[in-house]
Amino acid sequence: MSPTIREVIQESESRLSGVDSPRLSAELLLAHALGCPRLTLTLDRDRALSDHELASVEALIRRREGGEPVAYILGTREFYGLDFLVTPAVLIPRPETEHIVEEVEKAFDKRAEFRFADLGTGSGILAVTIATLFPGASGVAVDISAEALAVAEENAKAHGVADRIDFQRLDFTRETVEGEFDLIVSNPPYVTQREFEEASREVTAFEPTGALVSGEDGLDHVRAMLPGIVTSLKHGGRLLMEIGFGQGDAIVRIITNNYSIFDEVTVLKDLAGLDRVVSTKRL
Repeated sequence: MSPTIREVIQESESRLSGVDSPRLSAELLLAHALGCPRLTLTLDRDRALSDHELASVEALIRRREGGEPVAYILGTREFYGLDFLVTPAVLIPRPETEHIVEEVEKAFDKRAEFRFADLGTGSGILAVTIATLFPGASGVAVDISAEALAVAEENAKAHGVADRIDFQRLDFTRETVEGEFDLIVSNPPYVTQREFEEASREVTAFEPTGALVSGEDGLDHVRAMLPGIVTSLKHGGRLLMEIGFGQGDAIVRIITNNYSIFDEVTVLKDLAGLDRVVSTKRL
């Protein structure tokens, strides 16, 4: 007799005990294989699976057993209520980055017309979300990776904002984005080499290292990108940048000691009370 949905979840959870969130992983992968919402797994928990369904589930569970993140297996990840295409060419969107969007919503009226730049756009979550929330906003999204930009452009098309975002391949630590911007956002690499070495295999073996690591102290990209930001940010323009926990004081010192044109340098905390976003304005 074929196993039921409940039995498959239990077995899969046991097999996935060595990865993060084994129960959630099992449910997400099973729902994906069956083409149904997770709620259906509960409602139909006693339904037996066909051989074809079992084969589909098995293929996904085997990939997860090897440590491959669920987002890469499914090919999508939700961010700020929007679904985004993700591939191994880009970082998996994380909820901490949503704090930047929250600050943008505080700083700009929904009817405002403004220009923004997204430095290190990856899958395009910040640029696409901002353009979606603010119909009058347009901007530039840059990344050093052509593969990442291709993913970001697909996401912009999927959400109907591709006509308001110019995707450019460049190294924002060495090249300045042309134009003047009312807002610059960035989730740059900020993981230290030691933190990366101690991270789980799901991160070190699957996510792009270049989008994560920034030297011994995690601040190489921050130091290198600030001169270009000074050039591109309009007077009164705002900079919002995601940072690592515990990096706030160091970044505030870098900005205040070297760039007197910035005002109101503030470190914003996440829900756990950890440093998460640096916010400042150009005088």
